[in-house]
Amino acid sequence: MHLEAFYHGTKNNWAYAYDSRTIHLRFRTKRNDVEQVYAITGDKYAWGRTVKTEPLQKTASDALFDYWEGRFRPLFKRMNYGFKITAGNETVWMIENGITHNEPTPPGGYFEYSYIHEVDVFTPPEWAKDAIFYQIFPDRFCNGDPSNDPKEVQPWGTAPDYGNRMGGDLQGVLNKLDYLLDLGVNAIYFTPLFEAPSNHKYDTVDYKNVDPHFGTNELLKKLVEECHKRGIRVVLDAVFNHCGENFFAFKDVREKGKDSKFADWFYVREFPIAVKEGIPSYDTFGFYGNMPKFNTANREVKEYLLDVARFWIEEIKLDGWRLDVANEIDHHFWRSFRRVVKEANPEAYIIGEVWNDSINWLLGDQFDSVMNYPFSNRVLEFFVSGQVDGFTFANNMGCLLMRYPQQANEVIFNLLCSHDTPRALTICNEDKRKLKLAIVFLMTYIGTPCIFYGDEVGLKGGADPACRVCMEWDPKKQDNELYDFYKLLINLRKGNKVLRDGRFRFLKADMNDMRIVYERIDEESHFLIWMNNTIGPTTLDHPIETNDWVDALSGEKVTTYQGKLSIPLDPLGYRILRRSLAKNKK
Repeated sequence: MHLEAFYHGTKNNWAYAYDSRTIHLRFRTKRNDVEQVYAITGDKYAWGRTVKTEPLQKTASDALFDYWEGRFRPLFKRMNYGFKITAGNETVWMIENGITHNEPTPPGGYFEYSYIHEVDVFTPPEWAKDAIFYQIFPDRFCNGDPSNDPKEVQPWGTAPDYGNRMGGDLQGVLNKLDYLLDLGVNAIYFTPLFEAPSNHKYDTVDYKNVDPHFGTNELLKKLVEECHKRGIRVVLDAVFNHCGENFFAFKDVREKGKDSKFADWFYVREFPIAVKEGIPSYDTFGFYGNMPKFNTANREVKEYLLDVARFWIEEIKLDGWRLDVANEIDHHFWRSFRRVVKEANPEAYIIGEVWNDSINWLLGDQFDSVMNYPFSNRVLEFFVSGQVDGFTFANNMGCLLMRYPQQANEVIFNLLCSHDTPRALTICNEDKRKLKLAIVFLMTYIGTPCIFYGDEVGLKGGADPACRVCMEWDPKKQDNELYDFYKLLINLRKGNKVLRDGRFRFLKADMNDMRIVYERIDEESHFLIWMNNTIGPTTLDHPIETNDWVDALSGEKVTTYQGKLSIPLDPLGYRILRRSLAKNKK
């Protein structure tokens, strides 16, 4: 065995409380190097009476390693533990003191999970597991009230650029709630709604007032009430990394320089403030001089922004915040933000915009979730570009799953595209078959799925600003077949709890093969998803012991033959099978 590949840590995603009674342990070994990993667990105060040896399950792999996982419910909520690793005739043990070929004397030197304190358990809102989000860019969704249009409004459907306005507003969203209800989504994420000069509103001027071209605070409150009546949650965009250049505090700094009482609200390197050769003399979002960066370590700034966060939770019964450029704000601020938001609404869902590994924010003291762009990159890389085979795709997804604790994986914000990326259909070169495979994976994978407005009717568009096209409301120009497909998969997910919080595992993902099989399983149900990501027809075989499978979409019974299922698949085709496990429960 390659002992140097062994890893376990008593922190973060390696040893953590999943709930008030359950501890999850993970262990890493070299890929295909060991036969079994066991956890030896017990209470250090009563080791002889409580010690158990239980096998871990290999739950994921990447290119180099296998990852083993186990779930434990210690009687007294504390646990000492070690690992026993076997391969052929060789057995070794790993405890906190190191690796040994002789069984160590317990519990001294073993790893320790001292106690599950419920207050420390990372508990994202339960409803987020069941949420299917719909992202709305307000200016481009629907113009419900032409009377509040900006003077320079363009005709609906004009090609988007960085500055033009189309007149979409909150009344337009209110008018289309029944459309969203028919589609099946049960949560909305709005890009910024607050007063700002741009079409995107990420350059906020007034954090406590809805932009007048979108409506009023009262209309937003009414919209949220109507959403809640329909079972739709609402999440707004918080732009706390920076503000707009016309924000009151920055205007004062621009006018008074270092004598401004707000000078320390921002990171100013040189007074008077200026932009020279494209580089501002103050920190900004990117190098955009019209978006000065807040000093969130400043007490007054912190109090101001936290008051904004609390205000909208209380004012309109907001269900959560999406946090713009979250990785560029200090962790102290986000810890305070979580306390304030959760005090105002313990069920609020907090999503950070972090495009990379986000473990530092997903430990229970800051965010509930992040926008999972690594997911969209890996999924589109496999289903669209064909740059990787099934083996590599499974490795990539396994790596992502092992990044975070299970409860974070269950509510991580999965998407195929957004207002910051090209449209999914465009990425797919307008091949709907490829898009459908990606949609199937999105809706049957672990995490919280999100649809970018208009993807369901075939909207196309390249990188920003082209992706921010106007929603198509003419039924003759909508792709109704694609809409029905989204609706079908949404309803499948909503109707089967196992697709929302069941365990995930690849069953087939081989080198030089673009065909995959994976499963979702819990105590009640078992799903198998078969995918043919090739341009030719194929038949996939997999050993199956039982003969109680049905097609999850058609209800047609599927018969096993000689202990296996043989599933014919069309080019770029899929099949979703399910069976009930309830009758097998004791």
